[in-house]
Amino acid sequence: MSTPHIEAQKGDIAKVVLMPGDPLRAKFIAETFLTDVKKFNTVRNMFGYTGLYKGKEVSVMGSGMGMPSIGIYSYELYTEYDVESIIRIGSAGSYSERANVYDVVLADSAYSESSFAKVAFNYEEDVLKPSGVLNERLLGSAEKLGIDVITGRIHSSDVFYRDSGTNWEELRDNRDVLCVEMESFALFANAKKLDKKAACILTISDSFVTQEVTSAEERQTAFTKMMEIALDTAIDE
Repeated sequence: MSTPHIEAQKGDIAKVVLMPGDPLRAKFIAETFLTDVKKFNTVRNMFGYTGLYKGKEVSVMGSGMGMPSIGIYSYELYTEYDVESIIRIGSAGSYSERANVYDVVLADSAYSESSFAKVAFNYEEDVLKPSGVLNERLLGSAEKLGIDVITGRIHSSDVFYRDSGTNWEELRDNRDVLCVEMESFALFANAKKLDKKAACILTISDSFVTQEVTSAEERQTAFTKMMEIALDTAIDE
């Protein structure tokens, strides 16, 4: 069995999937943290791997950029491969002095102007929440590992470049959002619809406040704290 986007067979993918946007980050995680690794997907170079972390099976797969992309992959993982939990591990741009470059952020909700949830499932709300149970486990793993985590609402945006509409200061002040990324609202919508678990843990890669920015290589390989938190949580499923 396979889908148009994932060539894996039933049983190739673990119950818990870590999902970075960048497939090269998925490759880095598999090669750095997992043993007995098997690659289960190469379609469109959206690499997916299953291996062992501390003796327990975990999968990691890229989602691509944006809500349509993660919407497809997460839906198929949930419905066709019996995945129970997806933990997005991504990068984000900070809107706040509370979150600086390399800080780790756990989303307690995601605000979006996107029509994804409305079109897909007729959901009217513009704020969706992750799994409370999964978030509690992520916070527990962070505490156990001694890693500081900032919890707050994130902004899931459909666009990267914009010259009209609400600016980031207004979003921060009026919507109480801490940082911006481009995927989690769709992931949370799919999980809500399918009665699955989803969470999002992010590393701040750049700041709208200070204008600091990290390189593409750093985003692939240096954001290891959130990876370790997610992996520890995955084996606690």
